[in-house]
Amino acid sequence: MSRVSLEGRVAVVTGAARGVGELLARKLSARGVKLALVGLEPDALKQVAARLHSDSGHWYADVTDQDAMTKVAAEVRERFGRVDIVVANAGVATGGPFAGSDPEAWRRVIEVNLIGSAVTARAFLPALLDTRGYLLQVASLAALTPAPMMSAYCASKSGVEAYAHSLRAEVGHRGVRVGVGYLSWTDTDMVRGADQDEVMRELRGRLPWPTNKTYPLGPAVDRLVEGIERRSAHVYGQWWLRGMQGVRGYLPALIGTVGQREMRRFADRLDGMRGGLVGAGGAADEQHRTTVRD
Repeated sequence: MSRVSLEGRVAVVTGAARGVGELLARKLSARGVKLALVGLEPDALKQVAARLHSDSGHWYADVTDQDAMTKVAAEVRERFGRVDIVVANAGVATGGPFAGSDPEAWRRVIEVNLIGSAVTARAFLPALLDTRGYLLQVASLAALTPAPMMSAYCASKSGVEAYAHSLRAEVGHRGVRVGVGYLSWTDTDMVRGADQDEVMRELRGRLPWPTNKTYPLGPAVDRLVEGIERRSAHVYGQWWLRGMQGVRGYLPALIGTVGQREMRRFADRLDGMRGGLVGAGGAADEQHRTTVRD
């Protein structure tokens, strides 16, 4: 599929304060895209917006709040006149054994990654229908293969992949394209936060190549930008992820067998693992929820 020029288009990026969202906004801005940045860290979003090359604005909103996101969508449309691209990137993660997990953190991963993505799409679909636009849903290697100690994250990303595939079929005849972006372990605050736990870091290091590596952020985001330019149905942040599609049917049984062995190896070290959300983004989400409750 040929690439289309992004000059003058308007893109919404959720989770834009750091990591994939921040760099994606910068690279889109360099191509002449106007940016609407959405997230829970207004100061960080303001700093990102100030460094962009094109017209931009930032909005403080929880992607799981339908009323808030509907208001953001209306304000973005009023500010820029249109919306051509929406990147549902906001996400959080937690790790550790399911049996001992923090129920609130586990639920929050599902809420942000899956429900928040659907809320984002529901809010912006009217604008995308008007422009015959493109929605990129950021998923993960976790959508392709299950992994022990990552039950919430794998469930959320598998769910969001299936939801995006369903939505693609529903809106394609109206000119809206829906893509799913797959990323392996990429050098972000989320991955670095997970690696702060010794067990999670060692367990990940024991995964087979190439799934045991942390990949640089820049090339992965370049692939996302290319996917947006091509309005692709599938975008792979690392080259080898495409090949995982062909073998994904065999992976649950394989992981089930190998995972049992690894869990036995780490069994005496699992007690007392931190159960909250990981990384700076997770901390921002927890702070936001604390503020809302107070």
